[in-house]
Amino acid sequence: MSQFDLTGTVAIITGSSRGIGLASARELAEHGAKVVISSRKQDACDSVAREINARHGDGTAIAIAANISDKAGLQALVDQTRAAFGRIDILVCNAASNPYYGPQAGIADDQFRKILDNNIVSNHWLIQMVAPEMTERGAGSIIIISSIGGLRGSPVIGAYCISKAADMQLARNLAVEFGPSGVRVNCIAPGLIKTDFARALWEHPDRIEAANTRVPLRRIGEPHEIAGAVVFLASSASSFMTGQTMVLDGGVTI
Repeated sequence: MSQFDLTGTVAIITGSSRGIGLASARELAEHGAKVVISSRKQDACDSVAREINARHGDGTAIAIAANISDKAGLQALVDQTRAAFGRIDILVCNAASNPYYGPQAGIADDQFRKILDNNIVSNHWLIQMVAPEMTERGAGSIIIISSIGGLRGSPVIGAYCISKAADMQLARNLAVEFGPSGVRVNCIAPGLIKTDFARALWEHPDRIEAANTRVPLRRIGEPHEIAGAVVFLASSASSFMTGQTMVLDGGVTI
């Protein structure tokens, strides 16, 4: 059996109606996992679940809408997943937000709080909700989609970078706490990826050309290139890896 085989496992992926989350859900299902598609809009989740079920068979994917800022909604996501599949083996905390661009001095309190709540606190909530059953079972993989923004400063997305650095520390701390129970917690730090989140950059020819010149591979990444790392961290192929941050950025941070 392949180290990357996920047959019999169940994965929740937040923000999985598009972008990195969607690519990750598709790839996890491709490797045998049951997947729970979740984002704010139920119809968008339903569409993805139908697509995955058409490819892999009914019951491979279910759709449960949830807003990451709503703790009760996240608990319902977890409860409904358990009701449908009986267990949760993999959690991919992918959904995030960034409502402000500009210097830190100009950010409003509500904008700063939204970034911290959606990008850190919501991950904390979800992990608290799924970790007890994982630690009791003695196995599980928690994956947080961070960003290379957490490794360096920025004059325009500083608050976002702060939140992503905190996600890396969240993974390190929880890896220490959960390690004795066999539960692993890791981060992925993507560089610029061709998603709606970064559309303003990659759709602008001059901006994307300038961005590409700073990347050793001379291009931005694609969502499926992050999804491969998600499968690695979800599977037994990474069974001796925890508390780490995998950087996938085309080499830009080197």
